[in-house]
Amino acid sequence: MNDKIKKWGAAALVIVAAAGAYVAWSKLDPAALPAGIVAGNGRIEAVEIDISTRTAGRIKEILVNEGDFVEVGQVLAVMDTEQLESRRRQAEADLRRATISISTAQSLVAQREAESEAAVAVVAQREAQLDAADRKLARSEQLVKTQATSQQVLDDDRANQQGAKAAVGAARAQLAATQAAISAAKAQVVDAEAAVEAARAAIASIASDINDSSLRASRSGRIQYRVAQPGEVLSAGGRVLNLVDVGDVYMTFFLPTTQAGRIALGSDVRIVLDAAPQYVIPASVSFVADVAQFTPKTVETREEREKLMFRIRAKISEELLRKYVQQVKTGLPGMAYVKITKEADWPANLARPVQ
Repeated sequence: MNDKIKKWGAAALVIVAAAGAYVAWSKLDPAALPAGIVAGNGRIEAVEIDISTRTAGRIKEILVNEGDFVEVGQVLAVMDTEQLESRRRQAEADLRRATISISTAQSLVAQREAESEAAVAVVAQREAQLDAADRKLARSEQLVKTQATSQQVLDDDRANQQGAKAAVGAARAQLAATQAAISAAKAQVVDAEAAVEAARAAIASIASDINDSSLRASRSGRIQYRVAQPGEVLSAGGRVLNLVDVGDVYMTFFLPTTQAGRIALGSDVRIVLDAAPQYVIPASVSFVADVAQFTPKTVETREEREKLMFRIRAKISEELLRKYVQQVKTGLPGMAYVKITKEADWPANLARPVQ
C-alpha cells in the first residue's frame, strides 16, 4: 500500500512540474507576444582567449585549474627558462667583451693618430732636406760652369738631391699609411660599438622572452580548459589554457528579415534561459548582421526574401555581469525578446529583469 502511495505521489509531482513548465513556456511563447516585441532562440556566449606560449619551450608549472576565476595580469602558468637564462649569461659575457673591445679600439686609434703626427713631422723634415739639396745642387751647377768646383762635387750634390726627393716620397707614403691605419682603427671602434649594441639587444630580447615565459591573463575571466599539462613541450604559439572573459557575455540569435530590419543598435532585450526561466536578464542589441545567414546566394521572390534569417547579438551589461560573476555560464540555451518599437510595453513576465 505504501509503495502505491509513493508511486502515485511521484507521478503527481511529475505532472505538477510538467504543468508548471508548460505554463512558464506558454507565457513566454513568441506567438503570444504583444505587438512590437519579437523573439528568437540562441545560446549564451562569451569572448574566449587562448593563453599561449610566445616561444617554444617546456611547461614548468600551471598555477590555475579549470573553473578558477582570474584577474588581469595574474600569472597563470610558467615556462621553463633554464636555456633562456644560459643564453642571457652568454649575451652578458658578449657585452663585456664588446665593451672591452671599444676601449682597445679607441687606444689603437690614439696610437695610429700619434704615428700619423710623427709621419707628418718626418715628411716636413724630408721636404726641408730636399729643399736644401735643391739649393746646393743649383749652386754647384753654377760653380761648375766657371770651374769653381769640380764635376765630382756636382755629381755628389745631384745624387744627394735625388736621395732627398726619394726620402720625401717615402715619408709621404708612410703618412698615407698611418692615415689609412687611423681609418681602420676607427672602423674597429664602430664595429665594437655595434657589437655592444647587438649584445644589449640580445639581452633585452632574452629578458623579454623570460618575462613572456610567465603566462599572464590578458583579461579577467574564468579558466575554461587546461589544454596542456606541466612537462609538455610546446612550439611557439602552443595553447596552454583557454580563458572566458565573463565581462563580455552575449546571446546570439536569429530573426527573419521583416523583424531584423526593424531592430536598431541599443534596442532593449530580455533574455530568459531554459535553465532558469524565473530570471529575466536585461541586455541590449550590440550587433545586427548586414548579411543574411543560411540563405542561397541569389534570392528572387518576395516569399524567399521573407525567409532570410539575420544574426543578432544581445550584450549583457558589464555591471550586471560583475554582480553575478559566479553565476555566469556559457553555452546555456534560451530565448531573447527584443523591442522593435519603442512604444511597445514588456509583458508582465518580462517587465521585471534582475538588477
